[in-house]
Amino acid sequence: MEYKQANFWKLLNSIEYKLSSKQETIELIVYSLISFFIPLVLKQPQLLVGTVVNAMLILAALNLKGKNVLPIIMLPSMAVAAGGYLFGGFTAYFIYLIPFIWLSNTILVLAFKYFKLQKNNNFFLTLGISSVAKAGFLFGITFLLVSLSIVPEMFLTAMGMFQLVTAVTGGIFAFTVQKIKRII
Repeated sequence: MEYKQANFWKLLNSIEYKLSSKQETIELIVYSLISFFIPLVLKQPQLLVGTVVNAMLILAALNLKGKNVLPIIMLPSMAVAAGGYLFGGFTAYFIYLIPFIWLSNTILVLAFKYFKLQKNNNFFLTLGISSVAKAGFLFGITFLLVSLSIVPEMFLTAMGMFQLVTAVTGGIFAFTVQKIKRII
């Protein structure tokens, strides 16, 4: 059991390249602010908002250690719920999905840390695997909740194909940002 815990913490603390404590704190603050305020202020289109949020998740996976990824995992869905605009009169149903959105974001982050940072796979292979895992999990949960009549069917599109598309486009954006950061 201790061995598995040690491996998990090693995974959670893996980063693409070393940052000073000050740099990591700045990136944590920037990613957190963007993750919260883009969904709250920009609101629409979902394709743009989701792309930016997923880019922040992937950048957090690559650059932040340990618990520092949690705000980026949790803040976007909290902003959507607080704003109450994305799903209009259906926002109350969105609340049921929030824990599963957090889990799907965690899947994306941990899969990126595992496949890219620990297994040293190609960025785009990692992006494909991680995006499918995130979108597949969230769509499966949403399908179950729709089947149980807990949330309306309209959530299937938003929690399925849109998640896959925004994770992939967010990953491409994150790849670009990461390359620019290494040059600077």
